[in-house]
Amino acid sequence: MAGALIRTRLTRLYGQRDLRLEAEDVAQPGEGEVLLKMAAGGICGSDLHYYQDGGFGPIRVREPIIPGHEGSGYVAALGAGVSGLAIGDLVALNPSQPCGSCRFCDAGLPIHCLNMRFMGSAMRFPHTQGMFRDWLVVAAGQCFAAGALVSAGEAACAEPLAVCLHAVAQAGDLKGKHVLVTGVGPIGALVVAAARHRGAEAIVVTDLADAALERAMAMGAALAVNVRRDPAPLAAYEADKGQFDVVFECAAAEQALRSAIATVRPRGLIVQVGVTGDITLPINALVGKELRLIGSQRFNSEFALAVDLIARRRIDVRPIISHAFPVDQAVKAFEQAGDRSVACKVQLTFLP
Repeated sequence: MAGALIRTRLTRLYGQRDLRLEAEDVAQPGEGEVLLKMAAGGICGSDLHYYQDGGFGPIRVREPIIPGHEGSGYVAALGAGVSGLAIGDLVALNPSQPCGSCRFCDAGLPIHCLNMRFMGSAMRFPHTQGMFRDWLVVAAGQCFAAGALVSAGEAACAEPLAVCLHAVAQAGDLKGKHVLVTGVGPIGALVVAAARHRGAEAIVVTDLADAALERAMAMGAALAVNVRRDPAPLAAYEADKGQFDVVFECAAAEQALRSAIATVRPRGLIVQVGVTGDITLPINALVGKELRLIGSQRFNSEFALAVDLIARRRIDVRPIISHAFPVDQAVKAFEQAGDRSVACKVQLTFLP
């Protein structure tokens, strides 16, 4: 019924480990908008930092926030003027909302938008509310149809895969290249899949947890090294000034970046994907080997590509989905996500 309100459950974070299940009204979609019955939402590392620590670095939770920027849902209603979507479509939801008019948007760099609204983010104040709720109204342009082959959980992995596709694109042509991925949580594992998709010949992965390494192998790695238990296999790649052409550093750990510098060949490339606080680096080695060290954050056009690759299972994300909890068990889900010995991508589910 036009104008009718829907009652939605949602999770709202008030501060460190203070996550509450609440309810509020949702109106019908307006012009150019879509009403989604949310189906799945993935807990990201930033969500986990908000929950465990109240934020990360200078970004703090300063007001109640609905977390979640990885999500999928089913189209339940279309606002006026919406085309290209149909009732019942499974869609992946792009959380990125650049302004389109600042100097970086005008220059074709919306990733660096000065007025970016990113769902579920405490970076701006007031915070941008996120996806962890049963019903959600969003702009139609944020919705990308995921087809009928894959599950809602798979479609919800489009956002982290887009991050990884952007990171891999930073490295250029990977055909025939030897690649190292340090830290294979959800992002590292998806970087493996993205690098394999782009033609990497051999991918070595490192981590401290066997469960993470096993999943990375399922995503396409050729060799897994537990650097806590036995770092010697990785050290062997330091021979002759380094063996890897490209390193994707996803661990956000100083030792991992030092290992990257030691094992990449002269004039090789290190793409820094993981984020952390200030660290010290062996600058002489960076200079002496003429290495390129570049950062990578978020995504732009890669979101549509991520949805397409998932929808056709050109990249199969199922191995990274380790746990799913109904939204009324959100606290249990967040606690599980904090246990990296067994958890990878933990998702909330919203359908009955």
